[in-house]
Amino acid sequence: MARNIFGLDIGTSNIKIYCSERDEILNEKNIIAIANKKDIFAVGDEAFEMHEKAPSSIQVTFPVKYGVIADFANMQVLVTEFIKKLSKGGKIAPADYYIAVPTDITEVEKRAFLELIRDSKIKARKIMVINKPVADAVGSGVDVNGAKGVMVVNIGADTTEISVMSLGGIVISRAVKFGGNKLDEQIIGAVRKKYNLVIGAKTAEFIKIKLGSALPMEEQFVSVYGRDLVTGLPMAREISSTVVYDCLIDFIHSIVDSIKMILERTPPELASDIIDTGIHLTGGSSGIRHLADLINNETDLNVVISDEPSESVVRGIKTIIEDPEFTEIAYIPKEKIYD
Repeated sequence: MARNIFGLDIGTSNIKIYCSERDEILNEKNIIAIANKKDIFAVGDEAFEMHEKAPSSIQVTFPVKYGVIADFANMQVLVTEFIKKLSKGGKIAPADYYIAVPTDITEVEKRAFLELIRDSKIKARKIMVINKPVADAVGSGVDVNGAKGVMVVNIGADTTEISVMSLGGIVISRAVKFGGNKLDEQIIGAVRKKYNLVIGAKTAEFIKIKLGSALPMEEQFVSVYGRDLVTGLPMAREISSTVVYDCLIDFIHSIVDSIKMILERTPPELASDIIDTGIHLTGGSSGIRHLADLINNETDLNVVISDEPSESVVRGIKTIIEDPEFTEIAYIPKEKIYD
C-alpha cells in the first residue's frame, strides 16, 4: 500500500494541507478559539466566524505573524486538528510530511516549522522541506528546473515574498513585512477619518475586495455597517472607491518598489530571462484590481496572475510529491536545524 503523504503550507491567514490518500486540499483560516485559557473551542473557519465577536472568556487568535510562528503551542494544536480532519476516522496514522518553509527567515524560525511536524501526536515517518518560493513557482506552472530565470511575487496577508529562481533553486529572495492585512488597516483608518465610522477587519477586507484598485477607476460605492463615532450607535455608510484608492495607493506602490529593488539586484543574464518569462503574481492579496497592470506600467514586464493564487504553494507541493521530475526539490533538513 502506498504511503499517505501530507503537504503543508502554513500561512499567516490560511493553512493549506494536501492529503495524498484522499487527493484533497484542505484550505481553512489559520485561527484558533480557546475558551477559559485552556479548552479548544473552535479551529479554522469556525473560529474565524467568532473573530472580533467573542466574549472575553474566549480568546480568538492567529498563531502566525508575518509569515513565522508566533504562538507555537496553538499552532501545534491547529496542525494536529487539521491532520485529524483529513485522516480516516479522525485517527492520525504514520505518514510522510512535506512542508513549505519561507526562505528569508532565521534558522530558529525555520526550526519552529519543523518542530510542529516532529510532534509525536502527528506520527511523522519522514519530514521533507521545500523552499516556499519554489513550491509557489511549481504551483503556478512555471518551469523551475530549467536554466531560464523566473520571478515569483507572493503577496500574502502579512508579508510579500519576491524571489528570482533558476535551475530549481533560489538565486535571490526578499520578504517585506507588508501584505493584505496592512491594506485592511489603512481602510479602517480612512473610513474612521472620512466617515466617522468604526469598522472591523472583516468589513475592511470586504471593502478591499469590492473597491480596492491599484489604478484610478470610475467611482463606485459599497454600503457597510459600523459604529458611529459621534453617536456611538450602529450606522450604515456608503463608502467611495476614491477614498479607498487614496488610502491604499502609497502602500501598493511600496510593493512595486520592492519588486524593482529585486530586479536591480538580479544578475544580468537572469534579468534578460525575466523579460521573456515575466513576473508571476501569487498569494491571496494578488487579486487586487489592476495590480498586474500597475506592475506592468512600472516595470515594462509581462505580469501573470496565477490560477487560484492563494493555493499555488500547496498545489506546487502536490506536484512535487507526485511528479518524479521534481524529486530533488524537496530535501531532508540538516540536523543543525533540529539541535
